Amino acid sequence: MGSSYESNELIDRLPPHLKQFIKPQNYEDYTPVNQAVWRYVMRKNVDYLSEVAHESYVEGLRKTGISIDRIPSMYGMNRILKEIGWAAVAVDGFIPPNAFMEFQAYKILVIASDIRQLENIEYTPAPDIIHEAAGHAPIIASPDYAEYLRRFGEVGAKAITSAHDNEIYEAVRELSILKEAHPSSVQDLENKITLAEKKVNELQQKKVAPSEMALIRNLHWWTVEYGLVGSVEDPKIYGAGLLSSIGESTWCMKPEVKKIPYSVDAAYQEFDITKPQPQLYVTPDFAYLQEVLEEFANTMAVRKGGWRGLKKLIGSKQIGTIELSTGLQVSGIFTRMIQNEDNEVVYFETKGETALAYREKEVIGHGISRHTNGFRSPLGKLKGINLSIENMGPRDLQAYNFYDGKPISFEFESGITVDGLNVTGMRNLSGKLMLIQFTDCTVKYKDEVLYSPEMGDFDMAVGKEIVSAFAGAADYHSFNVLSHKLSETETVRTQLSSAEEELNDLYRKVRDFRESNEAQDISVLKNIFDTVQEQFPQDWLLSLEILEEVVNSSGTYSEDIEKHLDQLKNKRPEVALLIDNGLSLLKK
Repeated sequence: MGSSYESNELIDRLPPHLKQFIKPQNYEDYTPVNQAVWRYVMRKNVDYLSEVAHESYVEGLRKTGISIDRIPSMYGMNRILKEIGWAAVAVDGFIPPNAFMEFQAYKILVIASDIRQLENIEYTPAPDIIHEAAGHAPIIASPDYAEYLRRFGEVGAKAITSAHDNEIYEAVRELSILKEAHPSSVQDLENKITLAEKKVNELQQKKVAPSEMALIRNLHWWTVEYGLVGSVEDPKIYGAGLLSSIGESTWCMKPEVKKIPYSVDAAYQEFDITKPQPQLYVTPDFAYLQEVLEEFANTMAVRKGGWRGLKKLIGSKQIGTIELSTGLQVSGIFTRMIQNEDNEVVYFETKGETALAYREKEVIGHGISRHTNGFRSPLGKLKGINLSIENMGPRDLQAYNFYDGKPISFEFESGITVDGLNVTGMRNLSGKLMLIQFTDCTVKYKDEVLYSPEMGDFDMAVGKEIVSAFAGAADYHSFNVLSHKLSETETVRTQLSSAEEELNDLYRKVRDFRESNEAQDISVLKNIFDTVQEQFPQDWLLSLEILEEVVNSSGTYSEDIEKHLDQLKNKRPEVALLIDNGLSLLKK
């Protein structure tokens, strides 16, 4: 990704693994057709949403610097967003869920800078600037909602994913990109869409237990994307997916769409990103969203820890962290655990680069340069000793023969034995022992050698139990690799044909006419309309834009344009409602 983007104080403080997703907006890449699509959607939405959206929406448009007439620039948005303590960055479509959540935790709006094609003007499954800027941004002007979004990001960034999640993410990303691609830019597009849809369906049909990320993404979908607020009988829209979709914002208010009081049960309701939603959830107010989020967070491994948390990390096959009862945090890719008859974790392993931390700061001397080939350690209490190792003071250690520079052998309640030369120990701020270093050390469980002297110094983590487990590293500085991998699928860039270039030029001329401060010759529009009829008879939006200017300029040939639009409605029934909506705006 490019790095030539406008930064500010909020963006500057982002960690490198998030900055990798930021790209320049490249405002000059927006075509006149793109600008017309933005204007049509925004005019229609603001007209309709002023009646059905949460009261903060219209005011939020003003507060966040979003114009109805022109696609917003990141620079312009950020100048205004900073007044409410937020910022915005451009990215390439979908990004991994953990990364998306983490941006929110830093109070950064992630905005997919592409814009939907004219053919997908009502709804697109791919994230675009209409969805992000016109959907998400205005509602964060509400302080209660903005805090919910930030807190959601904070909690969601800790949610553990599964390998299945990653497969679905890549498949949905590919499908959404193909559905938004121009036929000229992708060979055999229809066939590729069919295959991509099949892949998504197959993955979604797999009977896989939902991960934490899958569940919290459901909550995100039914609130941040598709949420309603108020009463079930008279709800208002606040979800960005609804605010940015002409079709769905109308559809969602119909009785066919079931309205359900919002609760933590929404975490178990899956969704299909490519279709209108058959049911929606209604929260009484934004404060209640926080209550449900905290209720869900209480079920997560970040708060519960234990063997279930470690099992989730092993299943994710990605960098994660466990925190022990001493506060020691171990970050790496977890591969194995041994449990006792009570299912308590008595031993764990990581593979590859691993780092140790305390209170989210790497322990000096215990980064990936020391733990290059993984980390392993027994946990629990020593056999026959009531006092746990972490609570032993210097005298207690001596009483149990723990002398620096002296050999020692001891056994855990689990049966794991440690035999080596005791070098030194490390305590946390509370005085609890959290790490002991041995040399010439052998660690065994039954007949299996878990660690041998040839493997080097043995750093034993001290802790009775795992109190927390979460996705990502405790200290993001620990890993010089990017903890969020970039997607293998990139958004398709459309190359305009010569005919499309010519059509865009006509759109540009109409825009110039509308925005000019000088007196204009109305015949210019007549010439453009004649060209549209002859060369682009299927295009409806430009005719609407011309009609708007003709009506505003008291032109004499508006009937010809209306007749052309009526004919288009008959020839292209799929755009009839779009034309009618555009005509109704002209009468206001």
